[in-house]
Amino acid sequence: MAAAKASLKIKGKGGKGSKESSSSKYEVFKDWTNWSLKKAKVATHYGFIPLIIILGMKSDPNTHLFQLLSPV
Repeated sequence: MAAAKASLKIKGKGGKGSKESSSSKYEVFKDWTNWSLKKAKVATHYGFIPLIIILGMKSDPNTHLFQLLSPV
């Protein structure tokens, strides 16, 4: 039984070819891209309004936070 398990492990390690290697590189790249785009989406979602407020407070006619947040 132990010999059968050892032979299965050897077959698993020796079975990797160049096609599997390139497809796994593609999958890793695809996963990394998806992960980074999801993080960028969250950062943009929660950072857009604070960015606008900061830019508004640093504008030429100095405004206060209350003036920026008031609807008028």
